[in-house]
Amino acid sequence: MPRFFIGPENAPCGDKITVTGEDARHISLSLRARVGEEYVLCDENGTEYLSKIDKMDSNSVYFTVLEKKQSLSEPSVKVFLYQALVKGDKFDEIVQKAVELGVSGIVPVISSRCVSKPDGKTLEKKVERWRKIAKAAAMQCERAAVPTVENALTYKEALERIKECGCGFVCYETGPRVPLKEIFDAKKGAKTYGFFIGPEGGLSEDEAALARESGIPLASLGSRILRTETAPVCVLSAIMFYSGNME
Repeated sequence: MPRFFIGPENAPCGDKITVTGEDARHISLSLRARVGEEYVLCDENGTEYLSKIDKMDSNSVYFTVLEKKQSLSEPSVKVFLYQALVKGDKFDEIVQKAVELGVSGIVPVISSRCVSKPDGKTLEKKVERWRKIAKAAAMQCERAAVPTVENALTYKEALERIKECGCGFVCYETGPRVPLKEIFDAKKGAKTYGFFIGPEGGLSEDEAALARESGIPLASLGSRILRTETAPVCVLSAIMFYSGNME
C-alpha cells in the first residue's frame, strides 16, 4: 500500500488529513490516485494513519482516517552513521541502504583523506538530494519515520557527537582494534549507537590517534578490507542483529 510522510503542517484535524505540495501532486498526478483509494500516512512520531481519499484538487489531497496505530517498523535503538564524503554517487547508495537497515540519522563528515571535498553550495545541493533519497527509501521499505541527513561536520566535530552516544566507535582497518562484539558487550543495553566510516583512503594515523585520545574505541570489521560503501551496511546489520531488531 502506498505510504507518505506528513509533517506538522499536515497534522490530522480530527479524522481528516490534508496532504499538500509535492506529495499531493505525486499522489494525484504521478500515481493517478482515485477517490476511495487507501494510503498509509505517517507522522514524525511514528504514528501510522490508514486513510481513504475523499477528494483531490491540483495542490491538495483530502483524506479521512480509517485507523490509527503506532508503527512497529522502527528499531528499538537509535543508530547514527557518521560517513566520510566519498567519490561519485557512492553516498547516494550509502544513504539508501542505511535507511533500509534502520539508521536514525546520517551525518556527512569531511576527513583528511576525503577525495570529494565540494564547496559550500555544492555540498548543500548534495545534502538536499540525500534527504530526498532518504525519504524515498523510507517510503519504499515502510519505515515509520524519515531518517535525518544533517549538514556536514569535520572529523573532530563528529568525534564529539559520537562520544555522546551510548555506544560509539570508529571503524579502522589497521593497527590495534577491538572486535565489534566486544564493543557491543561493553555497552550492553545501549539505546543509541554512533559510528564513523572513513573515505576510500581510510583514516590517517593522526585521526586514529585522535579517536583513541577521545576515549572512542577503534573497531575491527574483520580480516578483510571493506569498501567504504560496504562497511556501513556491515555495521548496521551487526547492530540490528545484536540489539534484537532482526527477529
